[in-house]
Amino acid sequence: MTVLDIRLFGDPVLRTVADPVADPTGDDALPTLIDDMLETMDSAGGVGLAANQVGVTRRIFVYDCDGDRGHIINPVWEALGEEVQTGREGCLSVPETGGQVTRYNHVRVTGVTVDGEPVDREVSDLMARCVQHETDHLDGVMFFQRMEPADRRAVMGDIRGSEWFNR
Repeated sequence: MTVLDIRLFGDPVLRTVADPVADPTGDDALPTLIDDMLETMDSAGGVGLAANQVGVTRRIFVYDCDGDRGHIINPVWEALGEEVQTGREGCLSVPETGGQVTRYNHVRVTGVTVDGEPVDREVSDLMARCVQHETDHLDGVMFFQRMEPADRRAVMGDIRGSEWFNR
């Protein structure tokens, strides 16, 4: 397995809507990509990683939330109820900053695995937040776009002042 380079905010690939994976079982490169994404996520200390964060514009994300580890190809989620959670979010593509983001607390996520197995799960709490955050990435949306304006301005200030953004 290989630790891949994580793309940082400012890279256009992070604002690109990822393409659906047409035939997950017919793509011999997908298992390696998924293994490399898991290795990259682990190396960076994350709980989720979307393919475009490593420069691949395909609808795939990996996760490891409280021991629940895996991947979803072509994920689609829907809220289950109106209950929300507000909590601190960060992002491997925006190091050293984060802020309060409100997300649905319970969601249903569907998709498929690399083996062609259907995914149809109801998830809550951290896993629900992860599903929404990583799917946002696949839609070209960054977490701070979901923040209140004052919080978003603070994150943008952190980004502009960061060493990684100004190199």
